[in-house]
Amino acid sequence: MASEPRHESIRSSARSASTDDCRAQHPPERNDRPAATAPRPPRDGSDGSDRLCPDARSLIADRSSRLTGGELNAAVTSALVGIHTEHLGRGPRSASTFHYGHVLVTLMHDVLTRAEKCLTRIGQVDAVNHIRHLFQETMEADFREAVERLTGRKVLAIISGNHIDPDIAAEVFILDAPL
Repeated sequence: MASEPRHESIRSSARSASTDDCRAQHPPERNDRPAATAPRPPRDGSDGSDRLCPDARSLIADRSSRLTGGELNAAVTSALVGIHTEHLGRGPRSASTFHYGHVLVTLMHDVLTRAEKCLTRIGQVDAVNHIRHLFQETMEADFREAVERLTGRKVLAIISGNHIDPDIAAEVFILDAPL
């Protein structure tokens, strides 16, 4: 069975899996928090920098100088991870951002919640993809605002996608001018 592709072993185990089995096999992860207890930044019209890590916050404190290169990538990553965490109660295990010309991409690894992972194990991949699409639609306005604020560019389009195994999310931003 070790030589079988990973998706095959998930499908075969899904036939006999139950919600209780899933909970017993996969205890809570260290950074999982119920959505009800997730800290929510105040909606007071602030610039959104409260969602950033302290290093990224200090980088954008001086609005007269635009971020570039790695500093911009780090600030965008921090902002998008903060928004993701605010909406879903947990953030990705790792994330990175890169840009080229008019395109900015953020990749986030291990983004699925415990519930989504359990649904995947019992064969509900389509349901998880639908849920993820709804989450991405919900976060789109916040993602757009953060990227526009940090880059100084207008976001023309956002293309969001998820891959289940491996668990990776991609946020692709098409900008009105190159960075």
